[in-house]
Amino acid sequence: MIVAALASLLVCGPALAAETAQQSKMKTCNADAAGKTGDERKAFMKECLSAKPAKAATPQERMKACNAQATGKTGDERKAFMKECLSNKAGS
Repeated sequence: MIVAALASLLVCGPALAAETAQQSKMKTCNADAAGKTGDERKAFMKECLSAKPAKAATPQERMKACNAQATGKTGDERKAFMKECLSNKAGS
């Protein structure tokens, strides 16, 4: 279900380019949950999605989060996304 929702966001393209904070958080948590299945994944996603955002992320943490969110983007779209994402000083 989550994969289908993410796929539909990618298909819609520029019309949905401005994602909400919750959508961004979902993408990051989903990327971080790679390799987890069943109850382990469910518990991880619940914890991840309910977590409060960090006060400030290090540049390395921001890069990791932005890279995870940029999956599927290429070329100028990816460059623009990464520039915007990395300029967010509070992190993702």
